Amino acid sequence: MQQKIKKNLRLFADNALNMVALSILTGLFAGVVVTFYNILMELGEKNSAVLYSLIRENPAFIPLLFVGLCAGAIVIGTFVRFVPMIRGSGIPQIEGAARGIIRFKWYVTMCSMFAASLACVFMGYPAGAEGPSLEIGGCAGNAVGTLLKRNSMVKRLQTASGASAGLAVAFNAPVTGLVFALEEAFRSFSPQVFICAAISVIVALFTRNAIRPALGYSVGFSFDDKFIFKFVFDSSGALFCLWVVLAAVIVSLVGVAFYYSVFACKRLFKHITLLKGAFKYVIPFSVAGAFALITAYSIGGGHGFIEALSTHGGEHEMHLTQVFGIGLIASLVIIVIFRYITSVLSMSCGVPCGVFIPMLAIGAGLGAILSLLFQKAGMSAEYSDYLVIISMAAFFTCVVKAPITGIVMVFELTGQFANFLPALLGIAVGYLIGSLFKTEAIYEKNLKGYIKEEKIYEKFKKERVTVTVKQNSKADGSAVRAMVWPANGLVVTLKTLDGNEVVPDGETVMHAGEQIVFECETDDEKELMQYLYSIVGKPD
Repeated sequence: MQQKIKKNLRLFADNALNMVALSILTGLFAGVVVTFYNILMELGEKNSAVLYSLIRENPAFIPLLFVGLCAGAIVIGTFVRFVPMIRGSGIPQIEGAARGIIRFKWYVTMCSMFAASLACVFMGYPAGAEGPSLEIGGCAGNAVGTLLKRNSMVKRLQTASGASAGLAVAFNAPVTGLVFALEEAFRSFSPQVFICAAISVIVALFTRNAIRPALGYSVGFSFDDKFIFKFVFDSSGALFCLWVVLAAVIVSLVGVAFYYSVFACKRLFKHITLLKGAFKYVIPFSVAGAFALITAYSIGGGHGFIEALSTHGGEHEMHLTQVFGIGLIASLVIIVIFRYITSVLSMSCGVPCGVFIPMLAIGAGLGAILSLLFQKAGMSAEYSDYLVIISMAAFFTCVVKAPITGIVMVFELTGQFANFLPALLGIAVGYLIGSLFKTEAIYEKNLKGYIKEEKIYEKFKKERVTVTVKQNSKADGSAVRAMVWPANGLVVTLKTLDGNEVVPDGETVMHAGEQIVFECETDDEKELMQYLYSIVGKPD
């Protein structure tokens, strides 16, 4: 009995405590790097806004601006060609790495995304920090696993944990970062993933909130805000739900158009082969530069634009600087169109920048337009702020297909938990409209495209192996669904102790002495066996 207790304690130390320690290291590394990255992003947005303001006042410098934008675009395009992991926001690639499909060198990807995405922001491109923050955090997690020479399962867990931490630091929203990792990156609610990601997120946010005050910044997202978006929500009745449904349907239809526009433009960009494809980056940068000269709201991720849409529960009008002095609704339409075009070009061309917040800005802008129109039709102005937030979440959910992340994000980014039902209703409509028009999760489809372009599966071959569950291993006494299995794999059959063979489901519990037949596509059979042994225990 005493020997068994000692063995269990040793197993706990080897497994649980080891993963906790690794997750703490991941949180520290991700917290430091992503915090500095986001501070530089904030400075980049401010400086680029000042630069474009000066150029608007001195039109003679406009030709020089576009020469610089074209040169910078070609440099970034060449950069992306050599480091494809930083193509686009980086979210699909880091999701593939967290699932064990994509291999990468963490230091190359981290440094490349850090530099390239910052360059985009300093050039005035409407880029968000969230996607790159997620990828940089994932690189930090992969670095911990790699430098400490852990197996591929641990690297996957730490990559996902680092990605969660990176997104949480960028948003200052721990639950959003955690849920996104479970719902989108891993697509699994495994206890191992949850615990590792939760620890990394907590440590990363503590690190962030220690660094920012030390450098003179508030712990909020911007210099003087507690929450990212300041809105005021009043209690709503049943009639407001009808306005929510109507707005969500309209916004979601625009989301469907956005989705198909991205992949239509992607097919067109494939035909641009000048400078080995690097020249195509001139198009989005030139378009973004032209838009930035028209309105400052087309620069940066869109935080300022979303903030400007608040009416504080209908107490005052939106404090939006109108474009060319035209009406408020017309100005909003122009800004939303500009942001729609640049976001489509970003995702389809593969500009190394985040489109997370830019997508939210499109949804918020659409919500503001609909709010003003609905008020003319009889909707109370006190519902304006909430319609903006719900439209933002509905657009995000329709395109990304992550409804749980959407509902959590609404509450965390606003600090408001009122009116849960309208928010849930809007997000549900967004998801259903996307499903009706047969859209996939956009990051998932981009991941499939990346795998195909990089010919990753061509190196894989199918393997079927048999392993035995050892006593006190991770698998012993655990359900099949609780384990993080190798990517592209499946537990085909389970041979029980009485000699019967069963086809297991997620709830099937494994026991010591049972044999598992596992089928998997892999490019490294030795690594596959080491991975499985880390779950079922090494043979004697």
